[in-house]
Formats: sequence, C-alpha cells, structure tokens
Amino acid sequence: MCGRYFQQRGPASVARYFETVNPVPNTSPSWNRAPTQDALVVRRHPETGARHLDPLRWGLVPRWASDPAVGSKMINARSEGIAEKPSFREAFRKRRCLVTADGFYEWRSEGKAKQPFAICLAGGAPMALAGLWEGWRAPDGTVMRTCTIVTGEANAKLAPLHHRMPMILPHEAWPLWLGEEPGEPADWLALLRPCPPEQVLAWPVSPRVNKVAENDPGLLVRDPLAMPPEGLDDPPPDFSD
Repeated sequence: MCGRYFQQRGPASVARYFETVNPVPNTSPSWNRAPTQDALVVRRHPETGARHLDPLRWGLVPRWASDPAVGSKMINARSEGIAEKPSFREAFRKRRCLVTADGFYEWRSEGKAKQPFAICLAGGAPMALAGLWEGWRAPDGTVMRTCTIVTGEANAKLAPLHHRMPMILPHEAWPLWLGEEPGEPADWLALLRPCPPEQVLAWPVSPRVNKVAENDPGLLVRDPLAMPPEGLDDPPPDFSD
C-alpha cells in the first residue's frame, strides 16, 4: 500500500536528477501528496521517445473506463498479476513510468491507534517508484493523463508497518523499465522486488500527516511522543541536493 508520499525537492531538481529533457513543469513541493493530486512522473514521450518529467494525476484511469472517478481506487497496482489484470495490462506493456518521490508514509497499527512513519532512502536521494501511466479521453475530447504506483511484498525492515510497499527501482533499472532498452514482460516483472532493508530509513512522525490539508516540512520531524520498535527509529537524512 502507498497512499501518501512526500516530495520536497522542486521540479527543477527532480528533472536534473532523472535527466529529463522537456521544459520543467510548474509544480510545487509537497510534504503530503495524496491520491487525485498531480504526481511528478518520468516517462518516455509516446511520440519522441525522449525522457520527460510530467505532472500526472495520481490514480490510474483505464482507457476503457466510463467514469474517471474509478481512478481513486487505482492508486496502487499489485505487482502480482499486473501483466494480466485488465485495468493495468496494457499500461504494463506500453506505458511504464517512474513516480518520483523523496519518500512515502506508512501507518503501523498500535491498538486502536495508528502511528504514521516516514520512509526514505538512506542518504536522502530521490526515489524512483515503479509506476504505470495512462491517457483517458473524455467525451468532449480532452485527455486526462493518470498514473499508479506498483507495490509488492515489503522488505524485512518495513514488514512490521505493512506487508506491502512501493517497488523502488535502482538507477540501473530505469532504462529497462521505461522502455529505453528492449525487454519482455518477464524482464520487467523481474525488476519488481523489494529493495534491500538497509537501503531505507524509517522514523515515526506526527499524526498531523493523517489530514491532507496538513502540508509543511514539519511533517517529517520525528514524533517525540512515539515509541517505535527497534529498527524503525532512524534519524531523518539531509534531503538537500
């Protein structure tokens, strides 16, 4: 499950890191990005094949959908069955992408309460989350471009929070996933595995993140009242470039 994430780097910084070539999108950083909001997505342009950074609405709407509201239920695509499920199989074959993020949030059940945690890469480098994108055409001819984040089994560190996690792709996997290098479905599926536990940091944060309206750098500050289990209380990294 990945239902909320943060991206405090600006789009120009993201474009440099992912080596995209189109004009930098005019978007704002977010410490609490939620479904139906725009995500910064790296994809191959369908006409030129060049690597682009574009804002796409989070929540995939299949081309055959009659109502775009279905996208709110498709913020994640399970890696198991992604090649066969009607909602995702065409995008998996033709429109794979990277959803860029500085990290994401996950919640751990503690009795009747849920403690949110922030998760990022050790060292604070941007994440490249495996994603799919799609273009949906409305009856009036306008096109809505949307995306989803691919999830799979959680690694040993994050399993105490949730049994699933976004699939974080290393730099060397980007060309194959994006289609810049030739590949087959088996090759793409092989990339969808949990990252090693030592590559991620996790720490408890304020329950303020539960409210989408809360959106400021303070959301990443460690919650001083939390008492997390061992291994889930790392110091937040420096996210500067």
